[in-house]
Amino acid sequence: MTQIRPQPGIMEIALYQGGGASIAGQEKPLKLSSNENPFGPGPKAVAAVQAAAGAMHLYPSTDHVGLRTAIGEVHGLDPDRIICGVGSDEIITFLCQAYAGPGDEVLYTEHGFLMYKISALAAGATPVVAPERERTVDVDAILAKVTSRTRLVFIANPNNPTGTMIGGNEVARLAAGLPENCLLVLDGAYAEYVDGFDGGAGLVDARDNVVMTRTFSKIYGLGGLRVGWGYAPRAVVDVLTRVRGPFNLSTLALAGAEAAVRDTDYVDHCRAVNTAQRKRLAEGMAALGFPSDPSEGNFILCRMEDEATAQAADAHLKSKGIIVRLVAGYGLPDCIRITVGSEADVTRVLDAMADFGGAA
Repeated sequence: MTQIRPQPGIMEIALYQGGGASIAGQEKPLKLSSNENPFGPGPKAVAAVQAAAGAMHLYPSTDHVGLRTAIGEVHGLDPDRIICGVGSDEIITFLCQAYAGPGDEVLYTEHGFLMYKISALAAGATPVVAPERERTVDVDAILAKVTSRTRLVFIANPNNPTGTMIGGNEVARLAAGLPENCLLVLDGAYAEYVDGFDGGAGLVDARDNVVMTRTFSKIYGLGGLRVGWGYAPRAVVDVLTRVRGPFNLSTLALAGAEAAVRDTDYVDHCRAVNTAQRKRLAEGMAALGFPSDPSEGNFILCRMEDEATAQAADAHLKSKGIIVRLVAGYGLPDCIRITVGSEADVTRVLDAMADFGGAA
């Protein structure tokens, strides 16, 4: 028997399952399972990637100065306090690798992003779950779970897959209630969908124990390029940069992301369309008997009568060529998450679910 053993925690990791992308027998299904931008990347981002393609034989920038400068200018942030990664997932991994290990605890909420647990286990730390209140982050419940071993607390705001959000005062109360040796990580993957929201950047500036992560995979439509970033105290960025690979982002990813973040008109357009169609989708589904909490993301989480109904709805939508997301893995077996698509996409979902409701 082999004596080669992985590090503690590795074999406890359940492999991450992304949203489905295909339906047997259907050539081009409508994919509403991964919260992607239905309109894809903006034309300026596409042009930038195409222009950079001729330089693929050259190593990319190691310091990401062009992208960090662009992010800083658009969001009013210090570029020296920004770190870029392969999606915000990699920033989460860096944080666990750098600040948690055997004997430490990583805290997150019961319906939080699955990568928090995965990254904690990969670092050998113990994942700890705090309950939510009606699918919303509960600050008091989180603080009640904090111990002397807690090193990181993750919350997504807005949260995925629930779409719910807590206000800035509650986030600040959480940060103030944590021990001095504990970092609060604010996952802002869906922050751009909230008009006027800074994702927690102001709190990062105000305190030395808060980190914000962001992604280009959602509103910017660059999920296939894999680019994310974090904003943190300089001391934290210095630590994370020491574990980051020197060429973690490709030339194409850097070019596309820099053009995307500067194209604020496209972002504003996508946000406006999402807001209108999210309202239409949520109200339409509620009228059919499938309510959802107010969502601040680019998706809604519909509550079904029970798990069997959720699975039946998923199968019915697949029969109509539509892929949504079952979220039993997030502790929500009686729900389906539906990405907000274009106006035509929303119409197609509502028509399909009207058939399901009538059949039921």
